[in-house]
Amino acid sequence: MDLWRIDQFADALTSLSENTVTSYTSDLRSFAEWCDRSEILDPASLTRPTIRRYLAFLTTRGFARRTIARKTASIRRYSRWLVSNGYATSDPTAGVSVSAGEGRLPRVLDGRELAAMFGAPDVDDEPVWRRRRDDAVLEVLYGSGLRVGELCGLTVSAVALDHRAATVWGKGSKERRVPLSEPAVAALRAWLAVRHDAVAPDSGDVLFANERGRALTPRDVRRIVDRRSTVPTHPHALRHSFATHLLDGGADLRAVQELLGHSDVATTQRYTHVSRERLSAAYREAHPRA
Repeated sequence: MDLWRIDQFADALTSLSENTVTSYTSDLRSFAEWCDRSEILDPASLTRPTIRRYLAFLTTRGFARRTIARKTASIRRYSRWLVSNGYATSDPTAGVSVSAGEGRLPRVLDGRELAAMFGAPDVDDEPVWRRRRDDAVLEVLYGSGLRVGELCGLTVSAVALDHRAATVWGKGSKERRVPLSEPAVAALRAWLAVRHDAVAPDSGDVLFANERGRALTPRDVRRIVDRRSTVPTHPHALRHSFATHLLDGGADLRAVQELLGHSDVATTQRYTHVSRERLSAAYREAHPRA
């Protein structure tokens, strides 16, 4: 497995977020293990037919097209890195393409679901710090439209409550400043008043911590949403809802793009499809001659 140099490849991905690097390395380790079972021990010996056989294997195992497309992208970037660093002479992924299919429209939480999430009753014997932390996490996710990884990376010094703003690091290590809603500011003030009860002394400036006193992880955030939501959902649904509700309210697409930290406005435009569907549904339900 040493010939694969996966850790060395991961160290070279300095422009990508930690979550993306983790995803790349996981995809590559799975691919390397499959190659090992096929007695392909050196990535320099990979060929286009090998890549195609692996994609066929993933298909027969029932992986979704979107997942296979992501794994292909991981192998493609890795193969190009091998060539550029002299570890291989050719890129076996050249000419190999996988369609991810049509992306599913983001799930948007309605007003009742959001009200239930933010107004969940107190739980018996729940520590005060956890209740306040969860309130703040949910308010920031929805009120500022952050990615889960961005929220987990927040520090106390990155939050300016008097200015109702926070500085976050997005994909590609891009920094942006986002506004904080009034409920988010109030929830953060309440959390910061008890933060010392939860954060381990050696955890530094992290804003949110888990039950072990360490920086919050995406899995921790998922648990928070699961506890609070009355319907099956995902933390990213709060970001989807943030964007769609802004567009529903007449916000400019470019402004929403900047708030979300999208480098390409085409990524933001998919939320306009959600808004149009919602408007069409409202029209059909409410107009007597629709």
